[in-house]
Amino acid sequence: MSATARKTAPLPDDIRARKGGTPLVSLTAYTTPMAEMMDAHCDFVLVGDSVGMVLHGLPSTLGVTMEMMILHGKAVARGLRRAMLVVDMPFGSYEEAPEQAFRNAARLMAETGAAAVKLEGGVTMAPTIAFLVARGVPVMAHIGLTPQSINTLGGYKVQGRGAAGQALMQDARAVARAGAFAVVLEKLPESLADRITADIDIPTIGIGASAGCDGQILVVDDMLGLFTAFKAKFVKRFASLGEQAEAAIADYARAVRGRSFPGSEHVFSDDMPEPKA
Repeated sequence: MSATARKTAPLPDDIRARKGGTPLVSLTAYTTPMAEMMDAHCDFVLVGDSVGMVLHGLPSTLGVTMEMMILHGKAVARGLRRAMLVVDMPFGSYEEAPEQAFRNAARLMAETGAAAVKLEGGVTMAPTIAFLVARGVPVMAHIGLTPQSINTLGGYKVQGRGAAGQALMQDARAVARAGAFAVVLEKLPESLADRITADIDIPTIGIGASAGCDGQILVVDDMLGLFTAFKAKFVKRFASLGEQAEAAIADYARAVRGRSFPGSEHVFSDDMPEPKA
């Protein structure tokens, strides 16, 4: 969907202006139908690199490519009319140099119609964020548990406990100074997330952080109970669609094997008129 077709979508400055107001609502999306369902309810929709694990069966986000992000970014864009579209920059697409980050961010925005990109990292990535923002690329930052860095973080552990909290405070301040319009706080102690939210002047988007953040985000397949390989403590399942889908598939298999499906209402006779669409 072109940018002109989505004139009602908020811009990054609109998201920034929500600091301290009604909490921002966000979910990840990877497909057009899912984006259509969440469009009326979310302030922004993230095409997360979690797509690699959720839809492609990868063991982590590290194998996600630019081509995958663009493919799913285009699909989600087709389903949005009012929510802002943000696309994750995949591992290896921005860490080498600011110039590399700009080329790939510009490509993501041009080919998907995204209003912004998201990248992981704090103090070390602040110069890259500033470089992108100065060249017209709005950036959402992401600190705390950064899944692209799990091999150096020692796995999916809570970040910022004890003395380590000060380093994360510095990360938050650095990305805000660099020009990020919002920052995702992932898997932090609640008290630290609250201190960061009070300290910086851009919205904090929590995922396993605090209800006191300026907004919240979850992976939609986690929230709907579709992705059940594991369940993080910070995920609330608002539905159990995976269990319902598995039960429906089992019912279908029994019906086919028992020849009760298709029934007479599902097949066509020689003289039956073509049904109207």
